[in-house]
Amino acid sequence: MRRILVVGGGYAGFYTAWRLEKKLRRGEAEVVLVDPRPYMTYQPFLPEVVAGSVEARHAAVSLRRNLKRTKIVSGMVVNIAHADRTVTIRPADGADFTMTYDVIAVTAGAVTRTFDVPGVADRAIGMKHVEEAVAIRDRMFTAFDEAAGLEPGKQRRKLLTVTFVGGGFSGVEGFAELLSLARALLKKYPELTESDLAFHLVEASGRILPEVSDKPGEWVVNMLEKRGAVVHLNTTMDSADDGHVVLSDGSEFDSELIVWTAGNAATRLLRNHTDLPHNQRGMVQVRADLRIGTDDELIEDAWAAGDDAAVPDLASSTPGAYTVPNAQNAVRQGKLLAKNLLRSLRGKAPKAYEHNSLGVIATLGLGSGIFQYKRLVIKGLLAWLMHRGYHVLAVPTWDRKVRVLAIWLVAFFYGRDIVSLASVQSPREAFESEAKARALSASRPG
Repeated sequence: MRRILVVGGGYAGFYTAWRLEKKLRRGEAEVVLVDPRPYMTYQPFLPEVVAGSVEARHAAVSLRRNLKRTKIVSGMVVNIAHADRTVTIRPADGADFTMTYDVIAVTAGAVTRTFDVPGVADRAIGMKHVEEAVAIRDRMFTAFDEAAGLEPGKQRRKLLTVTFVGGGFSGVEGFAELLSLARALLKKYPELTESDLAFHLVEASGRILPEVSDKPGEWVVNMLEKRGAVVHLNTTMDSADDGHVVLSDGSEFDSELIVWTAGNAATRLLRNHTDLPHNQRGMVQVRADLRIGTDDELIEDAWAAGDDAAVPDLASSTPGAYTVPNAQNAVRQGKLLAKNLLRSLRGKAPKAYEHNSLGVIATLGLGSGIFQYKRLVIKGLLAWLMHRGYHVLAVPTWDRKVRVLAIWLVAFFYGRDIVSLASVQSPREAFESEAKARALSASRPG
């Protein structure tokens, strides 16, 4: 029986394996999925996880619960030798091992693109995974608790200063949701005022939300500024040593929370540890039918989709354009990849990927959003409701849909939960502190 190896359990990988399970005939092929995390992250919900509007676990779709006929291997693929049809897998514990395959589907996704900015590696946090979104939320809650006990001054200001770097969809949505949360929290902290808050959004280009047109993008900037945010366009971060932020436009301020959302980059696996072809950005070179290779050279039994794949955009009028690395494309490419794998196994020609965008939609804080489809632009409450409606339909599995709807319903009547669980990031601290205190007490004479 042939083995189909899926590298990565994100959107494209999850949907590839999910569809293969449903369509493969008994004994036709074995599906193996390798990923270091036991779940697929539904990334459009991360801004709402940051804001406490969606529970963290509800933005994570269990691989083992939903992929019942797929063999799940917990580990990270650190090398692909397609010439030998083998991969090297690094488990969380234990030595590296190799696994053979007959067909490979590379859906490893992308990583947060970082730059050599002093202090960023020590201070900043990304927003691609559930754990990061939870940490951002808890740091905001903790900052409010600490700031409420301080007199007005430099330290209080630093605690309540938030900096987001990157004006794409994930950055703007996360920024707007956290700003909405912070303003709502002020009602619970009478010691604090709006003047204590400082929110900075830093974008290297001259506009945010590149997927929307100019005027809607300007509307979002104006809306954020009316809420008290500062949007720095055509600006980069020069340094962030010890939380002291220096920007290229001359601005300087202290910021306790720095969130880095400045785009995506190819994983180290694809840049350095595979014999599969890739482009200058490190993305796997893919044909329109999702087979790896070019029009002139095809790599047999190798496929790719999602954020790690340079898929030609047949719907674009721009020559040489690639599909945008977003959830909409990753999901649809994953579904097509499963179909094409089945067609290939059964001796049929694969179909090319061509998808016209359904539009773009973003949440901008509780009760506010923006949607654009070609020239149609919808703003405010209606766009926010459309955002919630679309994503509750799009998130896979009925149990996740019901859980998310239930949380939203409870929040409508009782508000968002504002409890910080930052201590879960160091769960042994209280236990170790008590044990050390007892040992010290026992060692004292008398």
